[in-house]
Amino acid sequence: MTWTETLRTGWSAVRSHGLRSTLTVLGILIGIAAVILTVGLGLGTQKDVSAQISSLGSNLLIVKPGSSTDSSGIRGGFGTRTTLTRADAEALASKVNVPDVAAVAPEKTTSVSLEAGDTNWTTQVVGTTTDWLAVRARTIASGTFFTQEQDDERANVVVLGPETAKELFGTTRVVGQTVTIAGHDFQVIGVLEPQGASGDSDLDDTAVVPLSTAADTLVGGQSREAVSTVYLQAASGDQLSAAYQEATQTLLNLHGITDASSADFTVNSQDALVSTATAVYKTLTVLLTGIAALSLLVGGIGVMNIMLVSVTERTREIGLRKALGAPPWAIRRQFLVEAGVLGLGGGILGAALGIVAAQVLPGLLDTSVVVSGAAVAGSVVVAIAIGLVFGVYPATRAARLAPIDALRAE
Repeated sequence: MTWTETLRTGWSAVRSHGLRSTLTVLGILIGIAAVILTVGLGLGTQKDVSAQISSLGSNLLIVKPGSSTDSSGIRGGFGTRTTLTRADAEALASKVNVPDVAAVAPEKTTSVSLEAGDTNWTTQVVGTTTDWLAVRARTIASGTFFTQEQDDERANVVVLGPETAKELFGTTRVVGQTVTIAGHDFQVIGVLEPQGASGDSDLDDTAVVPLSTAADTLVGGQSREAVSTVYLQAASGDQLSAAYQEATQTLLNLHGITDASSADFTVNSQDALVSTATAVYKTLTVLLTGIAALSLLVGGIGVMNIMLVSVTERTREIGLRKALGAPPWAIRRQFLVEAGVLGLGGGILGAALGIVAAQVLPGLLDTSVVVSGAAVAGSVVVAIAIGLVFGVYPATRAARLAPIDALRAE
């Protein structure tokens, strides 16, 4: 029997039991679709996390103050102390101290209620320098950003995030309007382009003022010189590691610390944040893919079950073929082809379902689903392999039937 005849006969045998074959293919189909979607969700989540971290800026180092300890011995998280100052930021901006850093943007953040007429809105007010736009990869939608002269003069000017502008005025066309922050009137000179969310913070809900204005007008007191975060932009991705070491050593020297393990600040690399988040989601993806793959095992058992039933039903046919001279390998090949057809059908339909679902789910779950070509191709191959592997025993059992016993079967 040629391969063409074997394939035709195998397809005919599968079609002759349409409902049974459909149910068998369904088990493999569900498993393949689940694997493709699981891998797609994992890759999509990694993509979203990387995009969120990248939205902070490119080639970024993030310097945070250390943790604080209250009188009862309870330690706060990183960033709860006021160990970073504007002087530290200026030292980090020095090409002598940190030659591999292109720009520095310190931030002094505080949550304040903004008022515009009868409307008020509480948001995060960020005091920073003129390099903030470039370092944080932000752009102006309308108006302008404040200048170095306005920072030096402690000018009462503010740049609003689009969400903040809408909450206060109902529109983003607010340049020239006045808002009241902590009892002081500020002129709106610009509105930021929408940026979306990063982690649990809305980058569009913010108000940006000159650092000197935030220090003296909004905060004051002993903590006026403290900053909550310092963002450093390395000159290039290749210089990120060098910038990290230079910044760390500069701050250790400024703070008089000889043991790096006792540092009262932390420096995080953007690449490190991406790598950590990606590693977590890769682990979850592998775990969920393993769980989804269990359904493929169930589908394979279904293939074996159906093929064993098929061997029992076609015992006389097998006996007749062997009596007419069909060798055992031909009988074995016949049943393996039938099992392979079932696996192939489940694989192709499962891949199609997975791809379609990957187009629909992002709109329902508000997350990205990345269809991996390797995952799709691999799933189809695995589906065929499952059909063949679980078809080996039934095919071998059919090939070993004695012709006389097969012919006598009812």
